[in-house]
Amino acid sequence: MTLLLKDPEALLDYSVDWGADYLTGDVLTESSWTVSPAEAGGVSIVSSRFDLLQSTVEVGGGVAGRIYRLTNHVVTAEGREDSRSIMLRVEIR
Repeated sequence: MTLLLKDPEALLDYSVDWGADYLTGDVLTESSWTVSPAEAGGVSIVSSRFDLLQSTVEVGGGVAGRIYRLTNHVVTAEGREDSRSIMLRVEIR
């Protein structure tokens, strides 16, 4: 799991490259993102997108001093399902 820093005012993209380590001869057909904890003023998902091997989420906000988990759940053409998480620590930078 990766721990990254984010400013509460920043609007940033984060990605999971499923083709690098996880998919062999398979491609993504579905991708969804969630954030935990879900709270007022916390990190929010602004948008998301994916291609055959990579999933990206654009996030904003967050409460300084808090840690959030962004989880990407995918389904592949061969019917496999998996999830990977990115940890964000929000700090005023």
